[in-house]
Amino acid sequence: MIKLLHVEDDSDIREIALLALQMSDTFIIQQCEDGPSALKCAVEFAPDVLLLDVMMPHMTGPELLTRLRQEPTLSHVPAIFMTARVQMAERRALMDQGAVAVIAKPFDPITLADEIKLAMRPATA
Repeated sequence: MIKLLHVEDDSDIREIALLALQMSDTFIIQQCEDGPSALKCAVEFAPDVLLLDVMMPHMTGPELLTRLRQEPTLSHVPAIFMTARVQMAERRALMDQGAVAVIAKPFDPITLADEIKLAMRPATA
């Protein structure tokens, strides 16, 4: 089982992602609605992968990743960003900030689990 921390401020997207990931029987999922709540639960949950929304109130996904990287136990956990802004320059900027992948919104619920597993492959190989 893969422990996944999903941080997303939109409750509908959280619900769709949860249902999609539960269908794969691969993930143990912890969801948070914003960066501050993710910071509180991340160390205890000890995720194997991070799935972070880019645009959130209080703290953006990249800001959250920077903060999570300060925790020794989370410093090398693969991070995947989800965003509606998928221009090449924006994608490159997110990868430069430490993401192993960028998933476009709206995402395909049928392929979401496979996209995450594929993105993790280099980090776990």
